[in-house]
Amino acid sequence: MYDVIVVGARCAGASTAMLLAQKGYKVLLIDRMRFPSDVPHGIFLHRHGPQRLQRWGLLGQVEATGTSPIYTLLTDYGDYPMIGLDLQSNGVAYAYAPRRFALDPILVDAAIAAGAEFREGFAVDDYLMQGGRVEGIRGRDLGAHRVLTERARLTIGADGRNSRLARAVGAATYLATPPLTCYYFSYWSGVQASGLEMYHRPGRLIIAHPSGGGLTAVLAVWRHEEMNVFRNDLEGNYLRSLDLAPDLQERVYQGRREERIYGIGDLPNFVRQPFGPGWALVGDAGCSKDPYLALGICDAFRDAEYLADAVDGGFSGTGSLDNALREYECCRNAAIRVDYDTNIQYARLLPFPREVMRLRAAMRGQPELINQFYRAEEGLIPRDEFFDPHNLRRILGRSRVPA
Repeated sequence: MYDVIVVGARCAGASTAMLLAQKGYKVLLIDRMRFPSDVPHGIFLHRHGPQRLQRWGLLGQVEATGTSPIYTLLTDYGDYPMIGLDLQSNGVAYAYAPRRFALDPILVDAAIAAGAEFREGFAVDDYLMQGGRVEGIRGRDLGAHRVLTERARLTIGADGRNSRLARAVGAATYLATPPLTCYYFSYWSGVQASGLEMYHRPGRLIIAHPSGGGLTAVLAVWRHEEMNVFRNDLEGNYLRSLDLAPDLQERVYQGRREERIYGIGDLPNFVRQPFGPGWALVGDAGCSKDPYLALGICDAFRDAEYLADAVDGGFSGTGSLDNALREYECCRNAAIRVDYDTNIQYARLLPFPREVMRLRAAMRGQPELINQFYRAEEGLIPRDEFFDPHNLRRILGRSRVPA
């Protein structure tokens, strides 16, 4: 009998298992994959993510995999390349982009070091239910072909947006928006990219950033309804997308593509009720978002902390588990709501509102203002330090940008 079974050992699941094991709970962490293994997902980690890795004592291990810190951010909305430099907080860079075959094992090893039991190559076939309550799992060791049953006080699904646990318990979904984009990307050598670069054009988005091993990730993003068109000439459309960012295109053509072109189009946006009798959800299983703002990994880390604290509160007797998990849902929703809506707005790949373009124009040629803007956007300083209405009026009022 375990205190907690965590299904899914990627960023959300391994982090949750680690934090609960550190609190002294008996935790079983399982995943049908074997580690290390890659997943064709986004790898950009920013905002509060690097700070959490630092606090957990894992950031040095991430850097040791050959993943360099990222301090530079460039956005171009068809107006000009607006560059922020030396973006960091307390000596920690604002972003990293570790490959998942490097990051995920670090988190799993940290969970094991904290006392969690880990089973890889283990597939869940069913969830044990008694009187509407989840009491554990039934699954198979894919190597030994053994069927095993395990029970727990709480079963946590960290099994992604297509969560089997969420389906089994009928977790309610709200704030749903169908897929808006499709992403195609690969990894290149010999491409100079000092930081994150985003080139937003109506209906298109081009992204480049460093990743591990000296490679650069280059992504082409189209609207979801054009996915079949993109697939009809995968490599040609991928390369032609770079026409929208000529400077990046020149650098990419000087390099060499080292891996195949990966693609993903099943990117629904939704929020799920993340708890019920004997179960909870974390990460993409509880909230799935388009990758535009790259919130997946950093939000998984944050929600793992929220959930681990809630479970500890419920198990330790300071309050009921149901009330603690209800508070977990409230905290998560409060943390995501503004970003969730903004992310959907941006992922529609529409022209940016006039007020956004006016502000960018007003900051042109003023690197300190641009840095302050990006620091606020990235959460390195309180947002009100920049986005206070008085400050925005001051910036716009002293510019020569027409209203």
